[in-house]
Amino acid sequence: MALSIHPVAGRIGAQIDNVQLSGDLPRETFEQIHQALLQHKVLFFRGQHLTDEQQERFSRLFGDQVPHPTVRSANNSTALLNLDAKESRANSWHTDVTFVANPPKVSILRGVVIPPYGGDTVWANTATAYDDLPAPLRQLADSLRAVHSNLYDYAAPRHAAEAALKRYREEFTALEYETEHPLVHVHPETGERALVLGHFVKHFVGVTPNDSRQLFRLFHDRITDVNNTVRWRWQEGDVAIWDNRATQHIAVNDYGTAERIVRRTTIDGDILHGIDGQPSRAIKPTAQTLSPRSEADKTHLAA
Repeated sequence: MALSIHPVAGRIGAQIDNVQLSGDLPRETFEQIHQALLQHKVLFFRGQHLTDEQQERFSRLFGDQVPHPTVRSANNSTALLNLDAKESRANSWHTDVTFVANPPKVSILRGVVIPPYGGDTVWANTATAYDDLPAPLRQLADSLRAVHSNLYDYAAPRHAAEAALKRYREEFTALEYETEHPLVHVHPETGERALVLGHFVKHFVGVTPNDSRQLFRLFHDRITDVNNTVRWRWQEGDVAIWDNRATQHIAVNDYGTAERIVRRTTIDGDILHGIDGQPSRAIKPTAQTLSPRSEADKTHLAA
């Protein structure tokens, strides 16, 4: 059966029907999903109800999984990140794991426990944000590089258990990561140019802290303009897949004390390159630091 692909918003996002991600996908079906992802940047699938094992198996179709560099994977999994609102709420704009030189290329998120209201996720298209820059700002963006770091505290949920939140923060920042990225990178598959920003940005290279804040706002407001976004109202069992090289996202923190649990897998990405061909540069922990592959995928590569 042919996939049914429907755009959800004008610049980003599409819903795909007539496919079950838990099964053995024919190669041509997966290729249709892959091409739709490159075009629409984020894809939504209703009513999938995947298990942990099924999510990881589907994820590996995109490449090798990478666990979070500092946060432990969920029990009985190799690279699943359990995101529980009781511990943390990622309610500020970001691209996943930009504090390493090779951020994930793809992220896959499934809704496990969804609040009765609120808790939507919003995505933004960082490629169209770049395309819309007037020529002088585009020239400025092309020349800038920024340092990203994981020494960022996810915003605390108002009613979170203090001990759980403290443990999460300590785990997230136990090892400091720092990487210098170009502000504009070239997408390795589409050739598009896209902005690399988000809440992991620490400062711009060669620029004062005050000027860095002004520059960040100047470019980041272009990304998060409402006309450049898509908003998804979660239902339990939904799956969202996004191209982490061309998007940012935010989880809306408007559901009070209600329970919200989602689980994420991420796929190994390439080192980013600016339009001048210069690569991203890891600074901490070492100059050779890359995203850690899961043990299962290390074994797969060695076989």
